[in-house]
Amino acid sequence: MVKKSNKSEDATDGAIVIKKYANRRLYNTAMSSYVTLDTLSTMVKDGQDFVVQDAKSGEDITQSVLTQIIFEEESKGQNLLPISFLRKLIGFYGDSLQTMVPGYLDSTMTAFAQNQDQIREHMANNQGDANPFRQIEELGRQNMAMFQQAMGMFTPFAPGGQAAPPPPQQAPAPAPEPEPAPEPSSPGQGGVELDRLRQQLAQMQQQLDRLADEK
Repeated sequence: MVKKSNKSEDATDGAIVIKKYANRRLYNTAMSSYVTLDTLSTMVKDGQDFVVQDAKSGEDITQSVLTQIIFEEESKGQNLLPISFLRKLIGFYGDSLQTMVPGYLDSTMTAFAQNQDQIREHMANNQGDANPFRQIEELGRQNMAMFQQAMGMFTPFAPGGQAAPPPPQQAPAPAPEPEPAPEPSSPGQGGVELDRLRQQLAQMQQQLDRLADEK
C-alpha cells in the first residue's frame, strides 16, 4: 500500500498550503503562523492562491472552507446571495442537471469578473441615470444560451435510451377551398354567381382532361 504524501508540492502547484487542525485552527505553512477565516477572505480578495488541507489526513477541504467564509460574510450582512437564488440552487441538488450547474456558475462569474472594470466605469459615468445592469443581463443571456447549447449536446436521447423523435414537420398548408357563393340577394345576382361557378368548374375539368391526356 502506497502511503499518501502530505507534502504541499505534491498537488498544490505552488499554492499556499493552509493546514486545518482538529481544533479548527488554521495554519499558514508559508508564513508559519496561525490565521483566521477573515485572513483567508482577505487572501482571496488579494488574489492569493491557496489550498486548505486536513492536517491529519491531507484531504483537500478547500471547498468547504471557502463555503464557510461565504457563510460568515453573509451572517455579517454582506448579502450577495438572494433568497431566490439560494432556493433555485438548493433545488438542483440531486437533480439530473446537478453536474452542469458548477460549470455554468463558474463561467458566469468568470465573465462577470472579466468585465467588472467596464461595469464600474459604466456605473460611474452614468451615476445611476441609466441601467447599470444591462451589460450584466446581456452576459447572463449569453451564458444561458451557451448552457442550453451544451445541454443539447449532452441530451441527444430521450428517456428510456431511445432516440428522441425529431420535431414534427409542419404539414403543408392545404389548398384554399373555393369560397362558398353568397346567397343571392336577387334573382339577377344569383344567375351571375351561378355562371361564374360553371366557368370555374369548366376550367378545372379542362385542366384535368389535359393531365389525363399527358399521362
